[in-house]
Amino acid sequence: MNYLRRRLSDSNFIANLPNGYMTDLQQPEPQQPPPPAPAPSSTSPAPERRQISPSPGTGFFSSISNAVKQTAASAGLVEQTPTSLTKKFKLLLVIDEPHNEWAKMFRGKKVHGDYDIKVEQAEFSEINLVSHADGTCNVDMQVFRNGTKVVRSFKPDFVLIRQHAFSMAENEDFRNMIIGLQYGGVPSINSLESIYNLCDKPWVFGQLISTYRSFGAEKFPLIEQTFYPNHKEMITMPTFPVVVKIGHAHSGMGKVKIDNHHDFQDIVSVVALTQTYTTIEPYIDSKYDLRIQKIGDNYKAYMRTSISGNWKTNTGSAMLEQVAMTDRYKLWVDTCSEMFGGLDICAVKALHGKDGKDYITEVMGSSMQLIGEHQAEDKQLITDMVVTKMNQAVPRTPIPSPQRPTATQQPQSGALKEGQPDHSKIPPQRPPPQGGPVQPQGLQSQSQAPPSEQAQSLSTQGASPPLPPAPTTQQPQPQAQGAPPAVKTEKKLRQPPSQPAPQQKPQPHPQLNKSQSLTNAFNFTDSSFFRSNNEDETKAESIRKLRKSFASLFSD
Repeated sequence: MNYLRRRLSDSNFIANLPNGYMTDLQQPEPQQPPPPAPAPSSTSPAPERRQISPSPGTGFFSSISNAVKQTAASAGLVEQTPTSLTKKFKLLLVIDEPHNEWAKMFRGKKVHGDYDIKVEQAEFSEINLVSHADGTCNVDMQVFRNGTKVVRSFKPDFVLIRQHAFSMAENEDFRNMIIGLQYGGVPSINSLESIYNLCDKPWVFGQLISTYRSFGAEKFPLIEQTFYPNHKEMITMPTFPVVVKIGHAHSGMGKVKIDNHHDFQDIVSVVALTQTYTTIEPYIDSKYDLRIQKIGDNYKAYMRTSISGNWKTNTGSAMLEQVAMTDRYKLWVDTCSEMFGGLDICAVKALHGKDGKDYITEVMGSSMQLIGEHQAEDKQLITDMVVTKMNQAVPRTPIPSPQRPTATQQPQSGALKEGQPDHSKIPPQRPPPQGGPVQPQGLQSQSQAPPSEQAQSLSTQGASPPLPPAPTTQQPQPQAQGAPPAVKTEKKLRQPPSQPAPQQKPQPHPQLNKSQSLTNAFNFTDSSFFRSNNEDETKAESIRKLRKSFASLFSD
């Protein structure tokens, strides 16, 4: 008994039961609280026992079920719920510096109304990837968070790139990552095509020249510029002073102001060592510089004035203020946003000289820095635009059906909740249980029905072969004559089971296999209890003794 008590109080007992067996224990019952109540618990099982009392085997199984139910309720296992579904989400990779926390911006946002957005943020230098020809892209990330190294691998569904993909500074060429994301077919903001095209400023300036030719100098005032692919052609002297821009760099790097031809010759020797291209622009004595940005359908214009007196207004101290958005500025940024298939996030940089003229110098993409007093608003605009693009670009994956296995077990759990099936109705044919003479019992139950129902039941038996031994004892010619041969067959089949019915009373129950597995858990031997050759009275007496023992076990 102590062994049974330990087995029934073990939390793994319910989990080790066969699928579908006593599944009503996994769901809370509104009428019966988990702790055994004095009045409701004693009255509610009574009608169930009266309903299932006709069969002694059925009463035994119900007593075990009630015992296990009480033990599980006392152990707190009744409140267990089915395993929850894996949380659905779409993974967004944000490439940005760590001080810009994007995870909290996407908290609570959903894609297609069902999928949460999980954010993984890292810099270009902290990721690596592998792309396959089938369109999959696996990203490996190694970041340091609060002094701890975090290593993760994932497949991004969308990418937000807020960092420059290429600079000629040391170890800042990440164009191979852009190629890998494009190879893997990962959608992004801005588009990977536009980001790759923006990795060379002379290439972008070539697109601005086409726009300049279309609109003219009045509507689109583009600064004059000369391109040198290498140092060999830097022979002719420009009109000084000039600004020499070496290669592709950001934040004022690689820009030198040249006032005379001596300095120009010196810079040519430096360009020879870099082995890259160079552009030369006339120096503009600027009053302030302009930045017109566009995020989706939102426009802002800023004016920046140098305080430190440096000719590079983005270096040193400067005063920043927001100015009104004019139609002229809107035309600039709208035209530039159409380059390279469209730029969702872009900005146009221009100089306003002391001569009162404007000079467009550069176009930036999604890697532009957010400035001014409205940075939180700009981040919210980017967040909303990313969610909109994810709804458009990220496919809705088919929702898995994890309830399919439980759907097939609903008839079994329903039979257990309602008690055992009514013996007045013929139960559906099932494969024979392990051991025991099952064939004569099925034949006798069919012989008690009218001949038409017998023929119909014989035709509907598909799981087990329909009476294979019977046709061997009779002639095969009456098979095409319909119902009368079926009656003869039943008469012949009715003759062998003429014994008294000690073995025919415990009709095979649909859940017998599961009850056998339960008795195995209780260490009952099949031959000692279920397969005994004693009479019905001996079996009923043993069942009553077991009921009394279980009642004494769980009475407290």
